[in-house]
Amino acid sequence: MLKPQIDVYMACDTPWDQAKTVLFGAPFDSTTSNRPGTRFGPSALRRESYGLETYSPYQDRDLADCSVLDSGDLELSLGSPQLALEAIEERAAEILEGGKLPFLLGGEHLVTLGAFRAVHRRYPDVCILHFDAHTDLRGYYLGVELSHACVIRRCWELTGDGRIFQFGIRSGDRSEWLWGKDHVSTHPFDLGGLEEQVKALANTPVYFTVDLDVLDPSVFPGTGTPEPGGVSFDELRRAVTLVCSHCNVVGCDVNELSPPYDPSGVSNAVAAKIVREMLLALEC
Repeated sequence: MLKPQIDVYMACDTPWDQAKTVLFGAPFDSTTSNRPGTRFGPSALRRESYGLETYSPYQDRDLADCSVLDSGDLELSLGSPQLALEAIEERAAEILEGGKLPFLLGGEHLVTLGAFRAVHRRYPDVCILHFDAHTDLRGYYLGVELSHACVIRRCWELTGDGRIFQFGIRSGDRSEWLWGKDHVSTHPFDLGGLEEQVKALANTPVYFTVDLDVLDPSVFPGTGTPEPGGVSFDELRRAVTLVCSHCNVVGCDVNELSPPYDPSGVSNAVAAKIVREMLLALEC
């Protein structure tokens, strides 16, 4: 007799018709401007999850009690950001049409744009909560519009002003900071002001994107563009739990884990636990 499929994020094997949240991976890193390797992030998250408990003592909740399906990784065209984004958008749209929450595992941060396009089409008044070290507000980077350095600017072209709220930002070109003052709300350096923002968005659909380089590199060295001065694991854990349990999250992602740059595997464990805490706060 065949054994059950175990190549999924821990305990996330609920049948499609019963699932409330659907994980899917986007192993794409073709526009990475510093160190590539995030295409290996989704598979590393799954492997690491095998060694973690489904129970969270932080929340007194167990993922085994939740209704999550890990639908696996997309097969993406690494030579074409446009085709990759179309495939991500299509999968996210299928999940939304099924009445479920799409949870994307990256990959570089550009993958957010594909999922967000689908979410925005379904929820035109959606806002974005964005955790990151970088503004990601460039109009172009190295002559192209589809870059991980431009992803939030591309999202802004859909939302317009007043709907993007950034936290933890501590790096960006001067022109990005100047442009951002007129078009997005940026909370630099840390997660201060998040509670007030969550309260303000209580009745609004929210897309939540977490670039893991918001963490300090001493906590999370396994990323393509490490930026000193980030938040601690516990600060991020508390923050993602707050957002996922108190906001009307209609789509989300975790991105920018690059396993080759942390041979210790600690970054994989950090990322896997953040995903667990988000799932538990969303589901239970």
